[in-house]
Amino acid sequence: MDLLAHLEAYVATADEASFSRAADRLGIAQPLLSRRIKTLEEHFGGLLFDRSRRQIATTELGVLLLPYARDVLDRAQRLRQVARSARRSQGQAVGVPADCAPAALARVIRAGSERGITLAVRELPPTQRASGLADGSLAYALVRVAPERASFRVPLGVASAPGPDGDGGAASRGTVHLEALRPRRGRTARTAAPPPLLLLTEDEVPYFEERLTRAAARAGLPESRIRPAGPAATAFAETLAGRTLLLCAEPFARQHGARWAPLADRSLHRGYDVSAAAGRSGPARAPGWLAALLASAVEAVPARSAGHGPRTAGDSSRLAARG
Repeated sequence: MDLLAHLEAYVATADEASFSRAADRLGIAQPLLSRRIKTLEEHFGGLLFDRSRRQIATTELGVLLLPYARDVLDRAQRLRQVARSARRSQGQAVGVPADCAPAALARVIRAGSERGITLAVRELPPTQRASGLADGSLAYALVRVAPERASFRVPLGVASAPGPDGDGGAASRGTVHLEALRPRRGRTARTAAPPPLLLLTEDEVPYFEERLTRAAARAGLPESRIRPAGPAATAFAETLAGRTLLLCAEPFARQHGARWAPLADRSLHRGYDVSAAAGRSGPARAPGWLAALLASAVEAVPARSAGHGPRTAGDSSRLAARG
């Protein structure tokens, strides 16, 4: 039995001296209110209302219990108010990828403050962002989804060491096909194989790893040539030294002075949705202003402009995400 709901029905009926008016006050059907009163009477072992007259009257037991019922409801209301205040003071946690630009995250925090919302940004791997929304530890998060189903898309490409003249930070010409990363026949042992391809934690997502494995197999790229990157700083040091290649987004490569070229296979690009933790009444949606700012933090473009139909973001979000 939902005791609070039943007590609300009891107090409203006592106040209104009418089942129909009490039901209207609570916004529920009269039969449901009557069932709650009956259940409460069975629970307390006595009638709360005298129904023998044209207008119902509160019984002696009903009058006796009424102050206690009001007190329980008042305490429950105060408890809810305290909980709401505590949530507001603690802030709302927002899960983001580790490669977001700090200046862009600062814009997210300031925008929340301007709206009276304290946002706490947390850098988390994709699986932890999804689980944080599920268990309520995160209020909002950038969630990885397949690019063809996403609201926003980030082209994924290959970062490599800058050229002899130090031409890092700009995208290389053309696109990268995985076939170009496989060992070539007829070369010396020293130059037979390009550097291995490292995979950042942000891309260690089951659906993406499956797609990459299948694409590598079609391209004849040995599975041993692709491995987890480990700490991002170490991975980039190896890449800048020319010992490895790194699968990443262009802003991340540009930040570290590496050369970069996008993957030709768009199904391997990153897809993102800005999601909110489910509320008591069901799925919730992130505000448009927050979705736009979080998308811009990873320099994502709306999926429609990249050739995919967006699923949830509004026009204002898409324009703001373009910066």
